[in-house]
Amino acid sequence: MKTIDSEIKMQTKDLNAWFGAKQVLKDINLKIQTNTVTAIIGPSGCGKSTLIRCLNRMHELIPNAKITGQVQLDGEDIFDKQVDPVQIRRRVGMVFQKPNPFPTMSIYDNVAAGLKLTGAKKGKHLDEIVKHSLEQVTLWEEVKDDLKKPGTSISGGQQQRLCIARAIALHPEVILMDEPCSALDPIATAKIERLVVELKRDYTVVIVTHNMQQASRVSDYTAFMYLGSLIEFGSTKDIFESPKNQLTEKYITGEFG
Repeated sequence: MKTIDSEIKMQTKDLNAWFGAKQVLKDINLKIQTNTVTAIIGPSGCGKSTLIRCLNRMHELIPNAKITGQVQLDGEDIFDKQVDPVQIRRRVGMVFQKPNPFPTMSIYDNVAAGLKLTGAKKGKHLDEIVKHSLEQVTLWEEVKDDLKKPGTSISGGQQQRLCIARAIALHPEVILMDEPCSALDPIATAKIERLVVELKRDYTVVIVTHNMQQASRVSDYTAFMYLGSLIEFGSTKDIFESPKNQLTEKYITGEFG
């Protein structure tokens, strides 16, 4: 595990977010270390998904949504008017709760979709990126003979790994995962968890999860949120074995949630 003095990849400074008049994030100050996995835990409706959607400027796509404060990527405020949100979403990829391969596209084209949007042409180079991305998510051997089949023709767990391959094909620096295993069976979940741990060698990973055991298995750091506030943040070992806040302890031990 990286030490707390490691390089900071992303951080939020006094981050607040609203949907219309409803405030959903309250003064969030969080530092995310490079090449680590940070888990965000907390009961439903506490702001976990909103927080990670602020980390790649997806929150602003929702009507009447707004934020104040800062989200920094390598020290630069991603909400600065000079910053292109499309470039931010390329540097900070997102994997959603339910597998969402593009239904009209083949397995190959699902992985290549983002690359083609940025001008990549068909050819050996694109083939190599698609293969490497599928290898990184341990899916290549399973689909290499079926690349022309629809992305929706494979199992749910394979579809989720396909969506992760689609994200990493763009060579992001950060990968955000919003409950990536909630729709998967235990075997597929175990594969995704192993993948998350492996991905931190090349990427900085932030994962939202309701599953306490999952957070303890895959993450280096854990943030506990409650009612839009960041209650406690620290190493996963400390959060789970010796939480400083009583609310954190009650949530982890199952007294509420």
